Amino acid sequence: MVQAVALARNEAGIETAVGILKQKFGDRLQTGQAIREQHGHTTTWIENQAPDAVVFPQSTEEVSQIVKTCALHKVPVIAFGTGTSLEGHVNAPAGGISVDLSRMNNVLAVHANDLDCVVQPGVTREDLNTHLRDQGLFFPIDPGANASLGGMAATRASGTNAVRYGTMKDNILSLEAVMPDGQIIRTGHRARKSSAGYDLTRLLIGAEGTLGIITELTLRLHGIPEAITSARCSFPSVDAACQAVMTTIQYGVPVARIELLDALSVKAANAYSGLSLPETPLLLLEFHGSDAGAVEQADTFGQIAEEFGGADFAATSTTEERNKLWQARHDMYWASLQLRPGARGISTDVCVPISRLAECVTTTRDKAEEMGLMAPIVGHVGDGNFHTLLLIDMDNAEEVARGDAFVGWLNDLAISMEGTCTGEHGIGQGKRPYLLKELGAAVTYMDAIKKALDPDNIMNPGKILSFPGN
Repeated sequence: MVQAVALARNEAGIETAVGILKQKFGDRLQTGQAIREQHGHTTTWIENQAPDAVVFPQSTEEVSQIVKTCALHKVPVIAFGTGTSLEGHVNAPAGGISVDLSRMNNVLAVHANDLDCVVQPGVTREDLNTHLRDQGLFFPIDPGANASLGGMAATRASGTNAVRYGTMKDNILSLEAVMPDGQIIRTGHRARKSSAGYDLTRLLIGAEGTLGIITELTLRLHGIPEAITSARCSFPSVDAACQAVMTTIQYGVPVARIELLDALSVKAANAYSGLSLPETPLLLLEFHGSDAGAVEQADTFGQIAEEFGGADFAATSTTEERNKLWQARHDMYWASLQLRPGARGISTDVCVPISRLAECVTTTRDKAEEMGLMAPIVGHVGDGNFHTLLLIDMDNAEEVARGDAFVGWLNDLAISMEGTCTGEHGIGQGKRPYLLKELGAAVTYMDAIKKALDPDNIMNPGKILSFPGN
């Protein structure tokens, strides 16, 4: 376990706020140790820092009441969705109140003709797509986990479809939020574009709950494609696979998904998902369009892949076969754990320009081997983003230190290639030291915004920024 930095606690304020909120919310405020630890972070190697209480609001007005109480007594407030984030985002380093938004889980409106919908933050992406299916619509952002849409907005999530459909910031028209003083604001309406004032929508997207709590989202929707074709192709090396990706993007092939699995990941997928793929680097792809268009796109990729030594190319439009391939991709975390039973899986991500992708992935694989670390690599490589899953024996302090050094090295490598220390995981606690390296003086202006909106630093303190008092 990597030790997290603790911040000063306002013991008197916390005690008072918990008492007031307990009177208001009754059994919807819980202080048991187990539930508090569940709302500290558990999907990372950063130690769990539990809040002092967990409260379950059912409306925006109740969230506002919670924040007003906490603001009055200067008590930290940490928004919680499903807890699938990976960088310590929901830890409570100064204690305080975890606001669990899972009961705010209604689809409030679907405007099929306008291709948008309005949802509460506790709606998960799978629930939304189930709700939309009979209307021929879908929401494309797919980070793998069945995350809540509020959490996905707060961390600016993306995932496997981002190469065609963009990330959360591209698919949110406007939002409603409770600000640090408890005021409820709306950042826009349903118009597809606006030039009205500062873009507060995108200020709050990716702010990780440090500037406000998102309580409603207006989302862009897309029509379910007429046809979907999936394909797979094996390559002699990671470099060859990445070169094929770069060429595919440069040719303008409108690929919907293009995912890389290195040889170690393919080995894990074969064992866990009952596949029989060649245990060499693999690309999984998906094409959306008309029947003829999707097939044509797949054929074009097949020709590109052949130039880079691609083999065992296969395409399918059969739902069962497509689902089997993509389920194996989404199960990669669990599959990888079987490579080293008893190890903890520590996932980290970076993103680089497409032209540097092959070099970055190859260098990363070589560095992990040099440091004696087992680290399968998968990635949303159509936009230069990949994930390394370190399999670490957490009882071996020396190995934990090596893993930590590797993560730092990888972040520095991506930044040196004019990339980013995180393509989609966010900063949280885990990547705070690298934000300043990446953005320099711009972080000073982030800090100024934080201090202007949240002068008492109650909104998810200890995340993103590394300045004193945060």
